[in-house]
Amino acid sequence: MNKKRPVQALVLFVLVLFQGISGIFGGIGLTIDPTSESLKIPIDWLEGSPFGNYTIPGIVLLFLLGIVPVIIAIGLWKKIAWSRKMSVYLGIALLVWIVVEIAVIGYQHDPPLQLIYGIVGVLILMFSLSSTIKEYYKPGTVHQL
Repeated sequence: MNKKRPVQALVLFVLVLFQGISGIFGGIGLTIDPTSESLKIPIDWLEGSPFGNYTIPGIVLLFLLGIVPVIIAIGLWKKIAWSRKMSVYLGIALLVWIVVEIAVIGYQHDPPLQLIYGIVGVLILMFSLSSTIKEYYKPGTVHQL
């Protein structure tokens, strides 16, 4: 049965794609410029962390919160079976990333990226777990790979 894509599915797709694209750009930026001067992120935020620069966080950001979400977004758009469950894991991963970041460098309000991406993580989780999304992506109505 081919159901019309609900608005919630479009919103989830946009949130996941937004995370993916911003994760790719942020990850590339931190990897290319590990001092993060070009991104205007102070290197001293890393004091007390296990990192001397932003290379490792940039690589993790690029892959875990950049490339993986783009793959999930493609799965959501194509209505592939694993995509809804993976969007739940993405929401959790993004929230864990933000919590760990705040624990390591403290809450940074300028720019308010932690707040913005914390909200994105909560929204991805909420939409992924909503009954409308569960119904739309339920087994038997999605493509299998």
